Amino acid sequence: MARHTHDGIDWPSRLIAMRRADELHADALRVVARRLVRALPDNPTVIDVGSGAGGMSVALTEALCARGGGTVVLVDAVPELLDAATTRARAAASYESDSTTTTVRVRPVLADIATEEPTEFAAAAHLVWASNVLHHLPDQRQGAVNLIGALAPGGWFALAEGGLDTRCLPWDLGVGEPGLQDRLAAARDQWFTRMREQIPDVVRLTAGWNIVLADAGLHDVSAFSYLVDHPAPTKPVVRDSIEDWLRWRHDVTGDLLHPADRAALRTLLDPSDPNYVGLREDVFFLQTNTVHTGQKP
Repeated sequence: MARHTHDGIDWPSRLIAMRRADELHADALRVVARRLVRALPDNPTVIDVGSGAGGMSVALTEALCARGGGTVVLVDAVPELLDAATTRARAAASYESDSTTTTVRVRPVLADIATEEPTEFAAAAHLVWASNVLHHLPDQRQGAVNLIGALAPGGWFALAEGGLDTRCLPWDLGVGEPGLQDRLAAARDQWFTRMREQIPDVVRLTAGWNIVLADAGLHDVSAFSYLVDHPAPTKPVVRDSIEDWLRWRHDVTGDLLHPADRAALRTLLDPSDPNYVGLREDVFFLQTNTVHTGQKP
């Protein structure tokens, strides 16, 4: 299996940053996981597609432990990420209460869902969770249809795609021109369009996810959003994650930014500069993510 996915991104090199981001999202993901597993039958099978560094893998495992057990199937196309998620989920797979131990089975699957049918390795799931993975596939709609095909009758599909872009910087940083955050967001949109266009055999998605899920035959199609909020002044791990976020934006959008904005980013990322983001007490982390849901008849 190739180290690089269809999008050309070197995901193993981002593992440390992904782990830090998971820490920022941990509390919110636990709430989401409990909400999603609440309506599932006893001893359910849950698939975490694009499990990444394992943030939601842990949350789903903990949620299943708390309600009596089950199976979590972790699916990723990148071996390093799959190993990381598996290690973390298995560490959370046992729960002791009143001398009773509840165990969740964690099963890793190395697979590319753009080229391999999910039904071949994880059929009859009661919940399929896919977070920010379909937009990296050539055909997002077909990816959703394939994942829905792995659901048992009555099973739920939960697709985390979209929301509001991350905000972490004051309007005027005293470095470069005010409004850097907005220009970074505009450059990110340009990069995302370019990334999609460069995926081989890419197919445009020209409808919202509610329409896609309904067209795929799901009932009770709906959505909810959850907030990740770390106000200033932040803990060091939050500032570290903000630094990761800024470095990623610098790396992927640098050629799309004005030279003055590139210079401002370099200043913020320079540990020897007094404006280094890791030392600033006015940075924060605010993000809203949307989860689209539907039930298979």
